[in-house]
Amino acid sequence: MAEIEIKVPPVGESITEVTIGTWFKNEGDFVKMDEVICGLDSDKATFELTAEAEGILHIKAKEGDTLSIGDLIATIDKSGDGAAQGNGSSVAAEAAATTAAAGYGDRPAQPEAKPAAATATQEAKVVEMKVPTVGESITEVTIASWVKKDGDRVTLDEVLCELESDKATFELPAEAAGTLRIVAGEGETLAIGAVICRIEVGEGAAAAAPASAPAAPAPAAQQEDEKSFGAGHVSPVAAKILAEKGIDPKEVNGTGTGGRVTKEDALKAEKSQSKPAAEPAKAAAPAQSQAPAVSGERGQRREKMSSLRRTIARRLVSVKNETAMLTTFNEVDMKPIMDLRSKFKDKFKEKHEVGLGFMSFFTKAVCVALQDFPVVNAYIDGDDIVYNDHCDVSIAVSTPRGLVVPVIRNAETLSFAAIEKEIIRLAVRARDGKLGMDEMTGGTFTITNGGIFGSMLSTPIINAPQSAILGMHNIVERAVVVNGEIVVRPIMYVALSYDHRTIDGRDSVSFLVRVKQLLEDPTRLLLEL
Repeated sequence: MAEIEIKVPPVGESITEVTIGTWFKNEGDFVKMDEVICGLDSDKATFELTAEAEGILHIKAKEGDTLSIGDLIATIDKSGDGAAQGNGSSVAAEAAATTAAAGYGDRPAQPEAKPAAATATQEAKVVEMKVPTVGESITEVTIASWVKKDGDRVTLDEVLCELESDKATFELPAEAAGTLRIVAGEGETLAIGAVICRIEVGEGAAAAAPASAPAAPAPAAQQEDEKSFGAGHVSPVAAKILAEKGIDPKEVNGTGTGGRVTKEDALKAEKSQSKPAAEPAKAAAPAQSQAPAVSGERGQRREKMSSLRRTIARRLVSVKNETAMLTTFNEVDMKPIMDLRSKFKDKFKEKHEVGLGFMSFFTKAVCVALQDFPVVNAYIDGDDIVYNDHCDVSIAVSTPRGLVVPVIRNAETLSFAAIEKEIIRLAVRARDGKLGMDEMTGGTFTITNGGIFGSMLSTPIINAPQSAILGMHNIVERAVVVNGEIVVRPIMYVALSYDHRTIDGRDSVSFLVRVKQLLEDPTRLLLEL
């Protein structure tokens, strides 16, 4: 018996082991050359393992097993007899392979499969669509929702599905016209370059569509099964929104394909005011042997982490482990800025059609301080320190999907009004999930404002590969000494977290003192002093 051993391939210079995520084929299945047989997960990405030959698959490791690079994961029996015995006929093998490639390996094959239809499908030209490169630091995406169904006819550039990364949500257009064959289902996480679907084009695809047309009036039981397959399914984006609203996905009527709950359904959903009727009280045990009764609801729910949340968690831990992060603090008397805003905010809004907020003052102050202390605006690249002569300031924005950090380009050249307009534009696009990759990458310094949620003091984590981040906090009236007298002033604590590998303590403290100086005397910003 001729067997081909399939071992865990090298997937990166720093990766020593992988975990088997999902088997797409079963023990004894007939597989074709380069057909995807299982998904492998590493600590950095998810990728697919393909068959190295045609034959009968024999699985050596099950889902959830962790294997080292080079370990045996499966074998393929290449003998002709084994291949013939494995599936009974070549037509059945082709049908099974086509079903698995479409992403429905666990569902029964169509009972009316015809050899002629299979031949026509084989003759069709197949265009493989892979996960595109969407950003320099993004290694994987999650399929949020399919707009088209398996077997649908699609046209060139027609939107097929919505992909979700840790930074943005974007659409995947068709690269050709033809019949869609889905490989990965909703909620699956794929590495960049992985096959997401196939499009059958040419005469074979055209012939396959009419051949399957008579099978449309399926029995009522089969139609009901198709409906129940999608009913109650919640896309990752919708699940996140419903969780924040405290709404059970089962209470939402899905309007998507097959009853799927879409992002729009989740946004429109309202929490039910009625509470379930209390269960009848059980017979009480003797008082001396029964623990005190606990009143109130004590339910639990378990939800899979979204791609965004997993990536944020991984990157934050990476920053903590790979940088020498320290935080220095100071306090700012906000009275001069507040007096200036009170005096000019109405005229400012009348002229520029935008409000005058605190963020524009902080952004301008940071830009001046970054030019005075350029090492704070630099970052480490291997054995080099890269200094930036421009200030691309990242502004942390909280959205229903999580924290995102869009960038204000060349903030040092912008006026107060231009900064305020750009902040509003980016915040609206972030909350609508419409930020592009060009708006999310390339920042040189970050500002985050935990004060809008009531934070008094915090130690913000650096937004890699940047070297520093400024944390703003809430404004509280405190008793302070001014010119030998105790007075009440609106005080804000500010924090600067920085990478000590690049920035020395003197530079970090001097930078924060410079920011404090500019904010407490805002005329310095206008006169560039």
